[in-house]
Amino acid sequence: MSVALTSLWLPILLSAIAVFIASSLVWMVLQYHNSDWHPLPDEEAVRRALKGVPHGEYTVPYAASNKARQDSAWQQKVKEGPTVMMTVFPSGSISMGRQFVQWFTYCLIISLLVAYVASRTLAPGSEYMEVFCVVGMVAVLAYGGSVATRSIWFGHGWGRTAKDILDGLIYGLVTAGMFGRLWP
Repeated sequence: MSVALTSLWLPILLSAIAVFIASSLVWMVLQYHNSDWHPLPDEEAVRRALKGVPHGEYTVPYAASNKARQDSAWQQKVKEGPTVMMTVFPSGSISMGRQFVQWFTYCLIISLLVAYVASRTLAPGSEYMEVFCVVGMVAVLAYGGSVATRSIWFGHGWGRTAKDILDGLIYGLVTAGMFGRLWP
């Protein structure tokens, strides 16, 4: 017998809220992500050079296709360096409101998907630890399971990736605890 997904609305909502709070604590109190970024040797020169570049994702040197990457001029640029992948944000004041709304929405979606898996694999009245283990594994995979691809494909430092995986573990455990406590 499976659990109706609608009966899990409270753990879905509360786990998303709890993860949102946990992530705020990780980023604003623990602040172990502060070392993920480094200053450029001449930040002002880089700022001047990038002035007017519109919001978007960029690579230097740029190649639009595999064929372009085979060009000797592009390969020489890569050899000489630097090779850069960057995101340019819109100019103006930094407002985190939009990112907070998107993050909370993402947390809700993960909680909903975790609830779906749990509702299909766990019976009503399942023991706390059984719920905790199933929900925890799914949530850890959802929050931290794919972050290693950024180190593999985009050159992010493995230390940064390890911290992102730790975040996923924390968020997964928070989600598991909430579902385990509120399981019908």
